Amino acid sequence: MKDTATTAPVIEAKGLGLTFQTSDGPVHALKDVSLAIGKGEFVSFIGPSGCGKTTFLRCIAALERPTEGVLTVNGMSADAARQARAYGYVFQAAGLYPWRTIAGNVKLPLEIMGFSREEQEERVRKVLSLVDLEGFGKKFPWQLSGGMQQRASIARALAFDADILLMDEPFGALDEIVRDRLNEELLKLWARTQKTIGFVTHSIPEAVYLSTKIVVMSPRPGRITDVIESTLPKERPLDIRDSREFIEIAHRVREGLRAGHGDEV
Repeated sequence: MKDTATTAPVIEAKGLGLTFQTSDGPVHALKDVSLAIGKGEFVSFIGPSGCGKTTFLRCIAALERPTEGVLTVNGMSADAARQARAYGYVFQAAGLYPWRTIAGNVKLPLEIMGFSREEQEERVRKVLSLVDLEGFGKKFPWQLSGGMQQRASIARALAFDADILLMDEPFGALDEIVRDRLNEELLKLWARTQKTIGFVTHSIPEAVYLSTKIVVMSPRPGRITDVIESTLPKERPLDIRDSREFIEIAHRVREGLRAGHGDEV
């Protein structure tokens, strides 16, 4: 869907590995992961629990430190990219402070970064509009549904306008109806902002529906078993999931997951 061959990757891993040292011995979380993500791509990571999807995302965010290989974000180290505020991060749980209003939660990173009060107010207004939460800034998290809380979490990650958005299974705890609606809204948000998105999921339909590229990972130690470039059009109504093209991509993802299990040692 996007031609990124002539531009330098926004995120690039070469031979990436990560081994955790524990009291029971080493745990090999990632092994020989090589991947390039271009500007404006929507890349989903899918694989069984414990395969290293979240670990890889956390490496990009400099929340974990690889023990092998090279990882660059915007042409710099992950640590340097974190200090340059190159990305926003959305966790599995919304993680909103209950004593702060929705606007107050969204504003928190801006306060920490030292933005002026006027700039904070303008950015909060803008991102709440982006996630369709206009009029909810004065509400508290407990007054919002789970889906609305997660949208507020996305707004907080967008508030300082980083070019990269990292999302760790943000809709996994939501029911299917809400999840479908948020998938649609996320695609619209991505189209409006043109951000580069890394998205962790356990759902094959979600990965296929959202992504320009799907990265299939094996059980631990996490390796990439397939990288699938989506051929779906940019405009994707929910009923595209009934199309033959969608079903064929989903089948390839499923086969990649099976192949990864077959390689398990």
